[in-house]
Amino acid sequence: MVMMRDRPRVADGECLKLCKSQGEATPTLRSRGKEKADMAELDLNHHWYAVCTRHQHEKNAARILEYKEFEVFLPLYKARHRWKDRIKEVSVPLFPGYLFVREGYKRWLAILTTPGVSSIVSCGDQPVAIPFSEIEAVRRIVESTLRVEPHPFLKSGDWVRVKYGPIAGVEGILLRQKNFARLVLSVEMLGKSAAVEVDATDVERIPARGLRIDLNLRTQSISVSRDRRHSLSTA
Repeated sequence: MVMMRDRPRVADGECLKLCKSQGEATPTLRSRGKEKADMAELDLNHHWYAVCTRHQHEKNAARILEYKEFEVFLPLYKARHRWKDRIKEVSVPLFPGYLFVREGYKRWLAILTTPGVSSIVSCGDQPVAIPFSEIEAVRRIVESTLRVEPHPFLKSGDWVRVKYGPIAGVEGILLRQKNFARLVLSVEMLGKSAAVEVDATDVERIPARGLRIDLNLRTQSISVSRDRRHSLSTA
């Protein structure tokens, strides 16, 4: 005759607690996909986007967008304008017809209905994010005391990084002229560039951006291949 052992008794409160915790485990696991989607949406919302404006409406559009609680970046530079009886220094847009907006994801209608705004720079029907590094480099030069001005779009040349001074760490293409040098920065999506005067002795040469991206991708590929071979050998 086989004797059955008595199962340990669990108090009613403990049983209720156990059942409740087990019941909550399933929705927690199911919510992981939603959390990932929310994080991806949050990343999109923190990108910078380029907004096209009507001619000479950049400043007015920027003011209204700021009133709508958007984070707006309108790079300006000092230019000398001649009137009949005087010459006056004024602040004008570094990239005429453009400004940049952050946290614009899902609020395109609020942007497009802003007076002075004509469109958002897009690829197909999807607004295109501007790399943060390009925006930050432009911000650094316009906030410095160095002389900044628009420059014809430049994509190739000697790629350098500034080592010293108020824009240390900024990267761009170095142009050497007779008595001075200029660092040219570009926002490639717009096909626009800006130049700032630098001392040629304050910069160091670095690999071109395209080459650095290619090297990074190759390094990542080698790393992934090695990890995969290691996992197969240990299986």
